[in-house]
Amino acid sequence: MLGICSFTKLGRISIYKLSSQVSRQLSSSFGEANMTIINKNSVKERYDSIKKSPNDKRFYRGLILNNEMKVLLISDPTTDKSAASLNVQIGHLSDPDELPGLAHFCEHMLFLGTAKYPDLNEYHAYLSQHGGIANANTNLDCTNYYFDITPDYLEGALDRFSQFFISPLFTESATELEMNAVNSEHEKNIANDSWRADQLDKSSANPNHPYSKFGTGNRDTLDVTPKKKGINVRDELLKFHNTWYSSNNMALSVLGKENLDDLEAMVINMFAEVENKNVAAPEWPEHPFNNDHFGHKWFIVPIKDVRTLKMVFPLPDLRKYYRSSPAIYVTHLLGHEGNGSLLSALKNAGWSNSLVAGSRKAARGNCNFFNIIVDLTEDGIDHVDDIVTLTFQYINMLRSKGPIEWIFDECKQISQMDFNFKEKSPPTSYVNSTVYALHEYPMEEVLIAPCVPTEWRPDLIDNIMEHLVPEKIRIHVVGKAFTDIARESEFWYQTKFDKIKIPDEVMKKWIAPGFNSDLKIPDKNEFIPTNFDIKANENSKIDKYPVIIEDNQLMRVWFKQDDEFRVPKVNLTFDFASPLTYMDPISYNLAYMYIQLFKDSLTEYTYNASLAGLSWEFTTGKYGVILVIGGYHDKNQIFLRKIMDKMVNFTIDKQRFNILKENYIRSLKNFEAEQPYQHAVYYLAVLLAEQVWTKDELLDASRYITIERLEEFVPQLLHKMYIECLVHGNLTKSEALEAVKIVESELTHAGKRRIIPLLPRQLMLHREISLEDGCHYLYEIENKIHKSSCTEVYYQSGLQSTESNMHLELLGRIIQEPCFNTLRTKEQLGYIVFSGIRRSNGAQGLRVIVQSDRHPQYVEDRIEAFMETMLEELTNMSDEEFNRHKASLATIRLEKPKMMCTLSAVFWNEITNQQYNFDRANIEVAYLMTITKEQILSFFKEIIHNKSPIRRKLAVHIVSMANGGAGLDETNVDKNVESVNQISSLPTRVTDIVAFKSSQSLYPLLKPFGNVPRKGQRSKL
Repeated sequence: MLGICSFTKLGRISIYKLSSQVSRQLSSSFGEANMTIINKNSVKERYDSIKKSPNDKRFYRGLILNNEMKVLLISDPTTDKSAASLNVQIGHLSDPDELPGLAHFCEHMLFLGTAKYPDLNEYHAYLSQHGGIANANTNLDCTNYYFDITPDYLEGALDRFSQFFISPLFTESATELEMNAVNSEHEKNIANDSWRADQLDKSSANPNHPYSKFGTGNRDTLDVTPKKKGINVRDELLKFHNTWYSSNNMALSVLGKENLDDLEAMVINMFAEVENKNVAAPEWPEHPFNNDHFGHKWFIVPIKDVRTLKMVFPLPDLRKYYRSSPAIYVTHLLGHEGNGSLLSALKNAGWSNSLVAGSRKAARGNCNFFNIIVDLTEDGIDHVDDIVTLTFQYINMLRSKGPIEWIFDECKQISQMDFNFKEKSPPTSYVNSTVYALHEYPMEEVLIAPCVPTEWRPDLIDNIMEHLVPEKIRIHVVGKAFTDIARESEFWYQTKFDKIKIPDEVMKKWIAPGFNSDLKIPDKNEFIPTNFDIKANENSKIDKYPVIIEDNQLMRVWFKQDDEFRVPKVNLTFDFASPLTYMDPISYNLAYMYIQLFKDSLTEYTYNASLAGLSWEFTTGKYGVILVIGGYHDKNQIFLRKIMDKMVNFTIDKQRFNILKENYIRSLKNFEAEQPYQHAVYYLAVLLAEQVWTKDELLDASRYITIERLEEFVPQLLHKMYIECLVHGNLTKSEALEAVKIVESELTHAGKRRIIPLLPRQLMLHREISLEDGCHYLYEIENKIHKSSCTEVYYQSGLQSTESNMHLELLGRIIQEPCFNTLRTKEQLGYIVFSGIRRSNGAQGLRVIVQSDRHPQYVEDRIEAFMETMLEELTNMSDEEFNRHKASLATIRLEKPKMMCTLSAVFWNEITNQQYNFDRANIEVAYLMTITKEQILSFFKEIIHNKSPIRRKLAVHIVSMANGGAGLDETNVDKNVESVNQISSLPTRVTDIVAFKSSQSLYPLLKPFGNVPRKGQRSKL
């Protein structure tokens, strides 16, 4: 697997704020600061000839301000969101040795007050009131801050944002509070295998190299130890910011609806005063690994039952060779999944299921790696040396053939094609990607350089190959099998491992690996499209929303020809509905195995298609199996025909069956190690869904997964089904019907196989439990892996409708920011705090999730206490503020999809839920604008407030029984039980899920919108 064109910054990131669904606002007024004349003297250089995609209608200007800050201005008059991102070239590699995590802590603290805006919550409150979100992340060599907002309020947001880099307060009180958040964030990661492996990689590097540092920080590194040493952390924060947060190390990307001159005026007004301290962005000329760190194997014990092999090689600094991107060539070949590839050979040997290869720039300078990461089968973990041998045989084959220009040309052709038809990214994503590019490339090339290699440099490819040698390899093998031999522990995460030197005889074998006849250069890619014509409509008018163009006993076809994005792409979605897939746990397991084996069998064929812009997915669910194909239209039908042929002529590979079955069983068992908040979300769904098979039930039924049963199951699945499909994109109606006929023809084998249609009642959706009025249920379950516990409180409001949807969403929008501010910022209950709407099976409600080291009973009490304050908040809310919340929600709901695949997903969601309300956003926003404050207050009192006689509340407690967990502190539990009783009535404990669900009623199914009949009920075309 590889990615040819990506803006993505590789490296570990720390998310500042997880509850990112915050409110947005629609308003016709202008921002609070007035536009000013551009001060030409504030700009050192201006660039108005930035190369962009022919499909890109935005306008661009690059600036270098007098303070040396790099700026990209993006003007999009049609945007419904504005956004900005600032990247400063300093990260946790620059932490003081005595204060690990200081850069990350600085990132947190910048959100909590500046000299101009001292209120801790001013920035987030402003964004929330005007439809925005904010986030940040700390990397090894840089830190990134970003936000988005309703376009009319960009200037006010930029003003508050700019103060982060001019005059942060770092108050003593906020410093103490936010330390808890950093510590909670670290504790969240302790049982995460990715974080553990990443830190072991760092800790095993040269201890004198900054790469070896612990970047997240925790209470010990930022509070306990500094106090013992007499270090004032606040003083160090100020010193760190004053030293490194210099304008010459910063890049800023701003997207707004304003023209370029007005955007330039905004930026100059706010960012020209950021001080240029003339400090050079640090670079690291020495590699973190030297000869002492190569030639070793690490055997690592994970938390989850996972097995992986990672081969790591050092790479030189390749930044100046961006036009040739030699690493892309090597990545393309080593990461290939087609016939003759390394992965293909590994799968044939039964040693692996997947492989990822690619270069990684960890930090500026000589701090780069080439990684080959292999997923290991049960047999594969015993053949690590053989896998490495096979890898060096493939590398040896590449060396013997030398760089091949047509392969580079093919990569270039695909990259150029994707760039030429590049669709809009969401504003936040776009400013984040482009701000990184500002540091890496010349201003005129910031858009194209990350995407399209242009220079053929075989000498640079040879140079990379010279680094992929046994003498420079590091090997990490991860698996539970090493538990008994792991005698050492990594300091920060206590990851157990063992380290050995690779024997000389093994190294000699790898140095002269010879050749393997199964390995070869990939064939030329026949899926690269050549026809990019935009199809004309066959009729006089293109329908605004999908329409039914065929409806019979076997299938219903929805069609929407694209007239908005105007790209040569199409999305095909087929729902093969069958009650067999979820009839019982055994059936679901068999359907899942069919899907996995089917996809696995097509890997070699579909990989070239994926490189050429044709994606596909095949999934199973409660109602059947779903096939999705998307991408360029030119070879779409060829691709579809091959997939359908394989579907109906499916045969089971016994070796792959056993391997994928074992993988599936491990994945079910590994759920225990997921984050506590994921457990809370899962158990709430189990409690409320009419029909759901639990992971324990699926695991118990896995013993019935056999080849014989699967061979019987697949024909039955294909023999009884109903197909509903959506064709959306650059196809005419007749071409859409041609694509559908391919599916129908393959399934019926030109009439030789008869598919038995399903009855309408076999296609009915499942329903949701309707909690009884005045209830307060509690489901509690223990977790022994994570130190953190989790509380989820759900207030059920009822069935979905235009009116109830908007009442609930508006209330959720009003509550969201103060909920985060109270429970996360002020009370410091935990790093993960979320509030929002939960919708499932036609029912809905408001939920609050808090992952915390406090006992869930205490947390639930604090959630109730917060809700009590919201009654007063709503009662006293001014009409002006209330209308801002309405406008903010309207902005979110009316935000247009930026990519065609996103709009396809919107249409499909209406189809699969059997609602067919394709104009939902406009209809619901029209009602939203009529809602009064009194209606929302009444809604809150009825649904949320603890004194409501009809409130329906269900809480899920995930109680940590791990070392240091809240469930082990009996005095804490007793105290918290008393605390809960102060606000909430004693809950009715759910001890038997089946008994609980059988005691509750069910909501009725929602009626379809308009006159569209339910699935399986014929419409009149």
